[in-house]
Amino acid sequence: MATVNSNAHDTHSTDHPLADLPLYLQQRPHPVTQQAPHASQLTSQLTSQLTSQLTSQQAETQSRSHTSRGSAEWPLPLLEQRRRMPRPNVPVTLSIAITNKAPHELSRTTLTVIDLLLNGDLLRLRSEEVADTLHISPTTLRRRLRADGTHYQSILDHIRRHRCTLQLEKRWLPGKCVAWELGYAEVNSFYRAFRRWTGHNYSDLKRLYL
Repeated sequence: MATVNSNAHDTHSTDHPLADLPLYLQQRPHPVTQQAPHASQLTSQLTSQLTSQLTSQQAETQSRSHTSRGSAEWPLPLLEQRRRMPRPNVPVTLSIAITNKAPHELSRTTLTVIDLLLNGDLLRLRSEEVADTLHISPTTLRRRLRADGTHYQSILDHIRRHRCTLQLEKRWLPGKCVAWELGYAEVNSFYRAFRRWTGHNYSDLKRLYL
């Protein structure tokens, strides 16, 4: 009978290895039961940190590249560059005839329009083309010319008269040649303009040369 009890006691001890320990020790968690961080969690954390660092480094590199490229292309502000450009040289008499103002009183836009018409192809130059050359809209061009007390057609008419005078000071030319040079599509339009300028017919001028 004692043998049976001994076997039962051994079996109980084998099934419950902590049964013979005090109760407060039995309640402590076994070291093996504590779960360590899973490998996938560590990998995810490392990947997140590396991605964040790479993103910040790329943003900083792009910012430096943009800054250096911008400073190389525009060493000065655009308005400052244009302000330092020389103003067109316009004859004083022509400036006063067109606007009743000296050249230094006119805006750069008005002076540039006068200069373009003085030296350009009047058959090709229209107000839209002039505005494109100045990199402004036709509306802005009209507003700036109006601020100087003039408009595009008035400038064109004075320039045509001025260029006609310069040509006829050298020699007499057929009306169609002068009309073409002054940008008139029809010679009769030039004849009417000449009569308005001088009060005489263009054919009367021929007698003074021949």
